[in-house]
Amino acid sequence: MKKILLLSILLTTYACSNDDISNQEIDINTETTTDTNPVTSSFDFSSYFNIDFDNLSNYVTIPPAYITKDNTNGNEITNEGATLGRILFYDKNLSSNNTISCSSCHIQSTAFSDNALVSQGVNGTTARHSMRLINSRFADETNFFWDERASSLEEQTTMPIQDHAEMGFSGTNGDLNFDGLLNKLNETDYYPELFNWVYGESEITENKIQLALAQFIRSIQSFDSRYDTGRVSSPNDRAPFTNFSQNENNGKQLFLDRPNFDAGGNRTSGGVGCAACHRPPEFDIDPQSLNNGFIHRIATVITDTDFTVTRAPSLRDIFNPEGELNGPLMHFAVDLDQVIDHYNDIPNTSDNPQLDRRLKPGGNLQNLQMTAQEINDLKEFLLTLSGNDVYTNEKWANPFL
Repeated sequence: MKKILLLSILLTTYACSNDDISNQEIDINTETTTDTNPVTSSFDFSSYFNIDFDNLSNYVTIPPAYITKDNTNGNEITNEGATLGRILFYDKNLSSNNTISCSSCHIQSTAFSDNALVSQGVNGTTARHSMRLINSRFADETNFFWDERASSLEEQTTMPIQDHAEMGFSGTNGDLNFDGLLNKLNETDYYPELFNWVYGESEITENKIQLALAQFIRSIQSFDSRYDTGRVSSPNDRAPFTNFSQNENNGKQLFLDRPNFDAGGNRTSGGVGCAACHRPPEFDIDPQSLNNGFIHRIATVITDTDFTVTRAPSLRDIFNPEGELNGPLMHFAVDLDQVIDHYNDIPNTSDNPQLDRRLKPGGNLQNLQMTAQEINDLKEFLLTLSGNDVYTNEKWANPFL
């Protein structure tokens, strides 16, 4: 149920090709700076970036009081560090042929995801769709990528750069290795100055790149949804939200409440149990969730039955402000109706050794028997989890002139 959208949402497209980074320990304590004593620079950045370096955007924002999960783990966000991360995130110099940046697959207008079925890299298509980066910070889960192979967000940030298909500094198939990227960045006018500005020394290292990128990604926060408006004035999630319609409140209760099943796995009463894995108010995935039984394949792209335990991002901002999906869902590119249909009546996956026990009540595959009205109410509630600011706020936009 790790991908449960219900709905699990598309998991990240990246694949790791570098053995060194997978074994690397990320030092999050030795190379950070603080906002109280920032390093200054006389370098003129104005000819490169649409950033006021004398009045930086505020990335050190405080989430609502009811948000308590946080996977920062020592790499605290600073305005300087997140600004450097923003520049790195949008810079196509980080790819081997200067055509792809992190933002090419994680697009602000789609909640930092991708509308493509599978994402495009410097050497063709990748194997997966890129996951949304909204509220990556606010989760108990600390592993990243669709298959959770990165043990931290810091570790994850440079894996795509070192993948042959994605950004090309793999050290294989004729690619330069990561040192080739470090040399490339050192040859720019601005990166030695930027790293000196943030870290007090111009040396560019992988660790420093990871710290800055992770700070920027963790700063991407969305807490201006209708759900948040209702939650801030309610004692808890279960109380009816005064700004919700009856259908939205019904959908919220369906999401929160556990279902009751008969001996055959058929729901007889209660809710539909989404919150057991997608836990409000962060709507992050329970780290103990297992496979959700969804084994549909993308023809010609994913050709093997896949029982991998996968990671779902937050369910916030599945939809854009116009009510349209921010790209296909799960890492098999399905829409919301297909996701709900899947959880409504789990298909026979008796050969799936990883199926989450919550989808097999009493040893039988779950059949929620949702009515058309319940499905509609649940969808209306999921729409309330989307905000507006994250799609247009300049501090998360392309900084290059």
